[in-house]
Amino acid sequence: MVFKELEKRIKAYQEGGKKYFTTSSFQSHSLVLLHMLSRIDADIPVYFINTGYHFPDTVAFRDKIMLDFGLTNLVDLKPLTPKNMQRDANGKMFFTSDPDYCCYLNKTQPMDAVLMQNDIWINGVRADQSKTRSAMKVEQAAPHNSTRLHPMLDWNSKMIHDYRKEHRLPEHPLEAQGYFSIGCEPCTRKFDLDMQERESRWYGMNKTECGLHTDLVK
Repeated sequence: MVFKELEKRIKAYQEGGKKYFTTSSFQSHSLVLLHMLSRIDADIPVYFINTGYHFPDTVAFRDKIMLDFGLTNLVDLKPLTPKNMQRDANGKMFFTSDPDYCCYLNKTQPMDAVLMQNDIWINGVRADQSKTRSAMKVEQAAPHNSTRLHPMLDWNSKMIHDYRKEHRLPEHPLEAQGYFSIGCEPCTRKFDLDMQERESRWYGMNKTECGLHTDLVK
């Protein structure tokens, strides 16, 4: 999907009285969609799923990008379950003993509540990122009678790179240190040449998705 088509869809949402929002991890590749949206509707709600485990660099970069892009509506989405209750029977934090449940508590559950209140989730997944995402459609049903729009689904890494270069978009500060798929600090490691892009997340856990793109889709 190119800029003009995305602009047309958002105009239709506005005319139809639809409540729409976007989410962003504020990784370098995520900035293309944010930049496009900032040129169409700078007041769009931008949900940042604040698990409480993000690198400080990500939070600082988030604030800089919102300011630089002129985006005015950041929503800091936090889990419903406090951290002191995110432990297993042995007292270990779930990110060490049950990362799927950790992702559910910190990402999927709070986002499910957001879908109850909105019509359209504009999401930056790409088909080339994982097998799960390659099976997705540009427009897809989601829970609570909401719809997911995936404007970047058919984009690839070169297209992302070219757009970022054309518009001089910055890169996440941790990329210079060897991080490319950047999520929660306990579950992110530096990239090496033997990895696929998302294997630097949840390394060694046989896990490549947090649940947002498996549980919150129909």
